[in-house]
Amino acid sequence: MELYNEILAQILSQQNAQIMFPDLRLDATKIVESECYKALQKIMPVIEDDSLDDESCFRKIEEIVC
Repeated sequence: MELYNEILAQILSQQNAQIMFPDLRLDATKIVESECYKALQKIMPVIEDDSLDDESCFRKIEEIVC
């Protein structure tokens, strides 16, 4: 059975894959734009926080982006 799985894995690894979500109503661009907007909403208060020095501000923004 292990040999069977190895052969199957090797054959499948050489094939192109296509993933479809037939019930998804948003396209990829809208999904990415939505996630970017959410990140910007989190970043704005960090930028507006005058109590943070540049390094702290940068770290907080980096955490959000990551």
